[in-house]
Amino acid sequence: MKQVWVNVDPWDKELVTAALESGADAVLVPEGRTQAVKELGLIQTVAPDGDLALGEAVVRVAITEKETERLAETLGQARTVIVQTTDWSIIPLENLIAAGAKVVAEVRSAEEARTALSTLEKGTDGVLLVTTDPSEIKRTVAFVKSEAEQVVLQPATITELKPVGMGDRVCVDTCSNMSIGEGMLVGTSSAALFLVHSESVENPYVAPRPFRVNAGPVHAYIQVPGGGTRYLSELASGDDALIVDHEGKTRTAVVGRAKVERRPLLLVAAEVEGKQVSTILQNAETIRLVNPQGEPVSVVELQPGMEVLIALGEAGRHFGMKIEETIEEK
Repeated sequence: MKQVWVNVDPWDKELVTAALESGADAVLVPEGRTQAVKELGLIQTVAPDGDLALGEAVVRVAITEKETERLAETLGQARTVIVQTTDWSIIPLENLIAAGAKVVAEVRSAEEARTALSTLEKGTDGVLLVTTDPSEIKRTVAFVKSEAEQVVLQPATITELKPVGMGDRVCVDTCSNMSIGEGMLVGTSSAALFLVHSESVENPYVAPRPFRVNAGPVHAYIQVPGGGTRYLSELASGDDALIVDHEGKTRTAVVGRAKVERRPLLLVAAEVEGKQVSTILQNAETIRLVNPQGEPVSVVELQPGMEVLIALGEAGRHFGMKIEETIEEK
């Protein structure tokens, strides 16, 4: 699993608290501050006297030319190397990753973390975030952890299918291709999100669009990285989307565009654990849900009694984040 370390040198109690609350894996702190960290919460420390000894188990190298890159490569075979790059950032990381060095890249934002963790597809082993902004810590950790996020999916039994007229629906086009069994979690209520399949299925009428999920109407919720939800109407180019497969494995994709068009809609109702749940989708052959075997099933082929995959959650949301609140969504 990719690691997120947060730089807290010089010492800043607020940044340590933000790292703890966000779920970071470690904080880099000055010598003598490990006990102060432990008094705030349980997290690894990187320091000369820390859980990960800086200068022994962990070393820092600033790459300024080929010689320092070779030094980082050598050191990274036996210990973790925190790499700081200057004029060139991607190429040195590519070389170190290819050489098998254990690398934590120094970054200053979630965007830089994305680049480091996807370099040569494999990416670095982790990132050291250098920032004084607690919100940037939360944003970076949420992004990185979403790459390993696991969603619990379960079968729901279809109970009703009903055309409901015209409405504005959203196609989410991403900068990544999806495979059979992959899609996005969308629903009328955040308490039950249906796994809507990507348009990666071959058919004789329309060319596949494996980068697309024809997701649902503008009011619907969509799960995003970090466990939150957003309205489909809010998504825009450059946002992060969460791709989910039929086993609940997830990955993050960048939204290329969100396309809103007026189309005929279909209510899909189901039952799970004695609860009635539903969503609304475009009424068309290319719109598919996913059955428990991981197979895409067109909404026009669905029948009462068939099963599809959903993710159950809590209905209470405030600006997309879970809250403890008495609320019912119908």
